[in-house]
Amino acid sequence: MPQVTGIGTVWNLPNYAGELFAADKSQTPFLSMIGGLSGGRQTENFEFPTAVLYDYPEAAQPEISEQASVTAPESSLTTRSQESNVVQIHQETVELTYAKMSNTGRMSGLNTAGQNPNPATERDWQIQQKLKKIARDVEFSFIQGSYARSTASNVANKTRGLIELAKTVSHIQGEDAAVSVDLLKALYLEMANNGAYFDNMVLLCGAYQKQAITSLYEKQLSYNTPASRSVGGMSITELETDFFKMGIVWDRFVPEDTIIIADVAHCAPVFQAVPGKGVLFEEPLAKTGASERVQLYGQIGLAHGPAFLHGVITGLKTGKASQAVPPVVTDPEQGTEQQAKAAAKK
Repeated sequence: MPQVTGIGTVWNLPNYAGELFAADKSQTPFLSMIGGLSGGRQTENFEFPTAVLYDYPEAAQPEISEQASVTAPESSLTTRSQESNVVQIHQETVELTYAKMSNTGRMSGLNTAGQNPNPATERDWQIQQKLKKIARDVEFSFIQGSYARSTASNVANKTRGLIELAKTVSHIQGEDAAVSVDLLKALYLEMANNGAYFDNMVLLCGAYQKQAITSLYEKQLSYNTPASRSVGGMSITELETDFFKMGIVWDRFVPEDTIIIADVAHCAPVFQAVPGKGVLFEEPLAKTGASERVQLYGQIGLAHGPAFLHGVITGLKTGKASQAVPPVVTDPEQGTEQQAKAAAKK
């Protein structure tokens, strides 16, 4: 549906009777699982730490004689490094004329006696839609976001998403192959070898890959009695692997050729509050005439933990509509001839 840019008036935002339906995807399962727009953590710095990493030396068998033990070995110390992400600005504006807000009884389209306009209050409905838009933008950013750190007032912060993060450590290239048990097991193994904790694993994928995975694990999942559990209030189908139990979630914001395996125990939204206003707030803007103008503002980023906790497969085969081959109709008397012609055409 087209969007109105600028001021909402009687003429570009007509009232209609009937039930309202969103013509676009609005579910945000990953954001819901990790706290939503009302949970998570807070920061007082637009850049916040996501992990402090350190490594142990390779395990080895010591070879220290009694004589050598008399002298202490040379000192060695473990170093650390810090990883970080940033919050990004989400800002929306709603402006409606006084005339628009006054004409609640003027309706367009098909009307029947006794019907009322829906929504009843334009201002409240528009603000609600902006909140949903912010949630969608947050979900997209947390999954597909590309990291950028501000270096000046005219350079935007952009939070890092799961796909970009996981590609740095545990990443399998699908090379246009169909998802398979072997590909998934290869990712599980790579994650295990890279040090994943497997605390609370969730697989996120689009609709095509969701059906493909259900087909792969149909016996374990079972259409009649699927295993399920709840993560952050979201009811999800559960699958057991060699290393961990994993929820499977259909997320419309995951690219169709991609499968993400995320440890949601180490993920949370991070909010940077504006003093005296809060973390995601509505406030009036300067008035210049007969209209009401408000803005919604928030600074939100993803705390995702270290990259080795997660994994991703990209470049998988996706579904395409196939052309159905018409069946060969066999005539009891001429069946052999028709089948021969059909075979010749092939």
